[in-house]
Amino acid sequence: MNDFNNLNDRQKEAMFCTEGPELILAGAGSGKTRVLTHRIAYLISEKHVDPWHIMAITFTNKAAEEMRSRVDSLAGQGAEAVWVATFHSSCVRILRRFISRIGYDGHFTIYDADDQKTLMKKIFRDLNIDTRIFRERNVLSAISSAKDEMTGPDEYEKNAAGYAEERTAECYRAYQNALRQNNALDFDDLLVKTVQLFQASPEVLEYYRERFRYIMVDEYQDTNTVQFKLIELLAGKYGNLCVVGDDDQSIYKFRGANIRNILNFEKSFPGAKVVKLEQNYRSTGNILDAANEVIRNNRGRKEKHLWTAKGKGERVRIIRYENAVDEADGVIKDISEKAKSENFSRFAVLYRTNAQSRLLEEKCVSYGIPYQLVGGVNFYQRKEIKDILAYLKTVANGKDDLSVMRILNVPKRGIGQTTMNKISVFAEANGIGFYEACLRIPSSGVVSSASEKIRQFTELIENFRGKSSGMTVAALIGEILKDTGYLEEMKEEGDIEAEARMENIDELTNKAVSFEKDSTDISDGEDETLPGGTSGAPVLDRFLEEVSLVADVDRMEDGEENRTGKVTLMTLHAAKGLEFSDVYMVGMEDGLFPGGQAVASGDPDELEEERRLCYVGITRAKERLTMTNARTRMVNGEMRWSEESRFLKEIPDEYKEEHAGRGRENSAFRFSKSPSPGERESTEPFRRPAFAPSPISFAKAPQVKKSDHLDYAVGDTVRHFKFGEGKVLEIADGSRDFEVTVDFGAHGVKKMFAGFAKLQKV
Repeated sequence: MNDFNNLNDRQKEAMFCTEGPELILAGAGSGKTRVLTHRIAYLISEKHVDPWHIMAITFTNKAAEEMRSRVDSLAGQGAEAVWVATFHSSCVRILRRFISRIGYDGHFTIYDADDQKTLMKKIFRDLNIDTRIFRERNVLSAISSAKDEMTGPDEYEKNAAGYAEERTAECYRAYQNALRQNNALDFDDLLVKTVQLFQASPEVLEYYRERFRYIMVDEYQDTNTVQFKLIELLAGKYGNLCVVGDDDQSIYKFRGANIRNILNFEKSFPGAKVVKLEQNYRSTGNILDAANEVIRNNRGRKEKHLWTAKGKGERVRIIRYENAVDEADGVIKDISEKAKSENFSRFAVLYRTNAQSRLLEEKCVSYGIPYQLVGGVNFYQRKEIKDILAYLKTVANGKDDLSVMRILNVPKRGIGQTTMNKISVFAEANGIGFYEACLRIPSSGVVSSASEKIRQFTELIENFRGKSSGMTVAALIGEILKDTGYLEEMKEEGDIEAEARMENIDELTNKAVSFEKDSTDISDGEDETLPGGTSGAPVLDRFLEEVSLVADVDRMEDGEENRTGKVTLMTLHAAKGLEFSDVYMVGMEDGLFPGGQAVASGDPDELEEERRLCYVGITRAKERLTMTNARTRMVNGEMRWSEESRFLKEIPDEYKEEHAGRGRENSAFRFSKSPSPGERESTEPFRRPAFAPSPISFAKAPQVKKSDHLDYAVGDTVRHFKFGEGKVLEIADGSRDFEVTVDFGAHGVKKMFAGFAKLQKV
């Protein structure tokens, strides 16, 4: 028993309950994995249960591997016979042995997402499904949701309401027939077919009921209907079912998770013992008190109150910035200051949507902060962003063959790979680029139907080129989205993933607006067109250059960065199960977090799911928590006013300290003394943007006073902050200011006003 003395009283109570159903309500950071693994060891060493009769199920391979390692270490010899696995891997093992009982071959293939999409494309062709109305992804998502609820093709067809569901039912039936014909299962089928096997074959079910007399399920709040049914069947004989979970951390409704499984556990399994693990070993007192106060506003939950013996610690910082750029700058600068004496891996920045990562990534690059993006790819490497950038690159430079080939059939224009191959052969034979070959399509030998589609594509590009010199980059992006049909295609998809991609494109538009505004407001003279001179590079070229420099950072070698770790940037959903010393939760604004749909719908369940997500974010922090928001945030190229998140208002004053975030003009990141709400309103009035959101316009470049004299002369070497060293070729005394012509070598000859350029003699 000495092996179990490192557990607290509630943990021991949960461990000692081995017979009958048990619900362990394990609050965040309360040591649930320790309880589960010690419980297994206790069953073997003290209750003398054969390891063969113990089953432990979890959701991820990583969690299963960790549990396996701890069980082997604690239980010693024989522990390898304990069944520790994920839901899906457990079902595969069962089906490999007995799936023949329901008409499949045990050598079945498991289809991944790409296989599913390929199969659905074929079904669409066979059933003449109009791809302008239906999308493979949406139909597959509907089928997955049906399988989560144990709804087969017959029942789905019977309950279909309207044309869309009727056609989806056709696809569902054809999809299942094709899987059966191919002796294949998708991931949802692994669960469904196991339940069907148990229902169809009492002998098999009895075998596994005898095998698994003691069953434990981790992260029970994340189970869906078919997983609940599977566990219910297995535990039906002995009833020794122990589930561990936290309803306050149920955040995967969009994946099919059914929070009712944990809320109604005592009804589903009468006589169940409930043990609450409320002592937290991760966070300080103020962080936990803030989390408790937020989550207590949810009605659909089981009451818990986290506490810690670690002490109160620092209060939660609430910082309100003027705008989203200042917010990103302030957060990353704060990390930069703190990380001088601490490892970067101690810090995490959490956000509600992937699109929010763009500003944070750019600020990390700007401050030289090593970072890793978890749960997503680099902003500029996302498909929709690469697509739009490829259009911009083709408009700016038609010789970029990769960009042209990427967008030739994006969105779909009916231009196949065979046609593209013919164009490539023609281009190579004539020593011209791919786009030039498209312009000469009548001579390429491509069939007339495809030739017309390519002609329409090149006309589109040439039209964009004609417009580009007279419009902003943001406006050009808007034209591309509209005229190509790219935006319309995404809108027609109508799923959550499409909405996320549209948000990312909105963020690219925001980037373009900010870039051009900064280029105008903070000019160094390079954009001033002088008599007899030339302007700098076109705005589009400079925009693409800046984007490329930021995007390429992710592909650099880690080198020395691995020695100091990296700041973690991730969504709140991806952060579940992790912990960091310092956590920053950004974008805490109504309409962003909680999301606009949850706010607008008025559905209390939607809002409670968002609040649970906030609770998860707060409880990731061990020592310090900072929650930030912005008065204004650019959305789809327009500046919008934002109210601070209602979740921030739910944290009492004694657990938080509120600060005014300083703008980028400050040389150091400083916080004001915490003012009262009234003082904040009077001393920090909302400043509306100086430019109108539509049509987009920018403030005029700042004026400078003409210099009395210059510290350099013709022939001198001078240094420019951006172009480096160059030789002064000419100085003219203009009416506004001295006009200086400098040869910067690789950067070319530039003519600029002295007051803007701020050249220094070398």
